Amino acid sequence: METFAQSDSIPRLDSIQTPPAPKMSFWEKAYEVVKEFSRVDSNYIEDQRYNYTVMLQNTNTYESYWFKDERGNSIRLTPKLSTKFGPYVGWRWIVLGYTIDFSHLSDGKNKQDFDFSIYSNQVGIDIHYRKTGNNYKIRSLYLGEDVNTDVMEDLEFDGFEASIKGLNVYYIFNHKKFSYPAAFSQSTCQRKSAGSYLMGFSYTRHNINLDAKRLMTLINERMGLEAPPEEQMLQSATVNYTDISISAGYAYNWVFARDWLFGASLSLALGNKRSVGEKEYKRFSFRDFSFNSLNIDGIGRFGIVWNNTKYYAGMSAILHTYNYSKSQFSTNSTFGNLNIYFGFNFGNRHRTHKKKK
Repeated sequence: METFAQSDSIPRLDSIQTPPAPKMSFWEKAYEVVKEFSRVDSNYIEDQRYNYTVMLQNTNTYESYWFKDERGNSIRLTPKLSTKFGPYVGWRWIVLGYTIDFSHLSDGKNKQDFDFSIYSNQVGIDIHYRKTGNNYKIRSLYLGEDVNTDVMEDLEFDGFEASIKGLNVYYIFNHKKFSYPAAFSQSTCQRKSAGSYLMGFSYTRHNINLDAKRLMTLINERMGLEAPPEEQMLQSATVNYTDISISAGYAYNWVFARDWLFGASLSLALGNKRSVGEKEYKRFSFRDFSFNSLNIDGIGRFGIVWNNTKYYAGMSAILHTYNYSKSQFSTNSTFGNLNIYFGFNFGNRHRTHKKKK
């Protein structure tokens, strides 16, 4: 039987060395980390197939302010509801739009409202700025058990102004299976029900000015001899406070039918409020208003969406509530938006990739 010897010119397999992989730059490594961090479970979340979107949205804004002083007197004020309509256009996760406030075309010159939100799989960001006009109405007024204030309800009151501006950032733990964008920005689709714990940080600045002299004048006009003495009135105050808080909560997306989703989340925040106030009457000092105080605030989000990736429609709501409490004065500020929208996507991403190839 003839045998052949291995030639020395032929390298042994075990002597062949695999060339080293090319070194990655810092930015390439960072991109790979972010890319891996952004991966989702495709059994639960379906990415958007299109690059562009066009949407028409109706936004309804709600506000409410409640005040209570050390004597137990209280008042609740709300403005006329704000109703806006406008178009939006977007590229992937960036969506810009413009709305017209049809409910305040003639009386809303002093009212300013700005809300901006980013919903990604891992992180959400809310930026809001709200400056009220002076078109408030008295919804309830309490000046003691022996004072009937029914005639004051639903009266216009121009002695109150407020502004709120703030930033809210939160982290979504179960971002591989739970999608916030599926419920609130339509950039993904939730295919199986899932939930996630949330952890966040927020900073808000509140400016509130209540003019009790104007309120007293209005009471005298409406109630006449039934008007209470000045000692029984709410006290005028200008309160400016900063709220720095840490929040924790839970969110859940319920897929109750094909292409349908109901999403809800609730976060409670423990806020440290630093406040400086000024009192108009000399008999009261606002030196007590320089303090560090802890209060509980809340943020709620709710949304129902139909989305087949090409067309979508839905309704979403976000509600903020802030509490400030001191023995001499307490206030609760609540505001939120209700959005109703429908739109469609176009510019298939997969076709774009094929053309590039």
